[in-house]
Amino acid sequence: MRIAILEDDPSQLELLSHWLRNAGHFPQPFEQGTALLRALERETFDTLLLDWNVPDVSGLEVLKQVRQQLGSGIPVLFTTAREAEADIVAVLRAGADDYLVKPLRRIELLARLEAVARRSLVESTQPQRIDVDIFRIDCQARALARDGHVLDLTAKDFDLAVFFLRNVGRLLSREYLWERIWGTSKQLNSRSLDTHVSRIRNKLSLMPEYGWRLGAIYGHGYRLERLKKVGQTLVFSERSKIDRLPDAEVPECPN
Repeated sequence: MRIAILEDDPSQLELLSHWLRNAGHFPQPFEQGTALLRALERETFDTLLLDWNVPDVSGLEVLKQVRQQLGSGIPVLFTTAREAEADIVAVLRAGADDYLVKPLRRIELLARLEAVARRSLVESTQPQRIDVDIFRIDCQARALARDGHVLDLTAKDFDLAVFFLRNVGRLLSREYLWERIWGTSKQLNSRSLDTHVSRIRNKLSLMPEYGWRLGAIYGHGYRLERLKKVGQTLVFSERSKIDRLPDAEVPECPN
């Protein structure tokens, strides 16, 4: 998972990042609430790990803005030294998925993170076939068809195409795509990613004249959008808030 950590204690921030990296996650550290909020406008994360008492904007205010202004359903695990019942209730009512009192314990923290992420997704029974509009995904054969015609895709193009189809309307940052599709936080050659996206756009006909648009958002990443015709004009029929979770009706194709 790509996890944003809000923590103003440098030693604690480094420790949490170390725990998460060793567990196979991709931590992104933040020491100020405003910096995290700015990142949420252009970056994509699977989970937020928020401390309460941080400079400028508190973790609680960050949580409220994530839920109310960004409209995001991203899982949030709150961590703080506050243990009063009133504080715990306030955080949970503001939209946190879970609450941990410091000092943190590594194994418990990792288990809680996995639990809130798991609860945020609809339980599925390893689907063999996924339908998204005119596209049909055969998970077992790792094949993708458009209007019944199977497309010639490389393994990575298939993974990337399926990921875009599971996240219609969602802005996906370049870093998030590298980590989810290539399994690395190391930035690949920008032209390489552009080439994969261009190839998918052409092979799946994700252009406005066919009712879709797979476009680059300058400085941010990519977004796949479904279009519909209103009169003589094509308009967006599905656009979502940044960091919306994948559609409940579009389960993940198992690897």
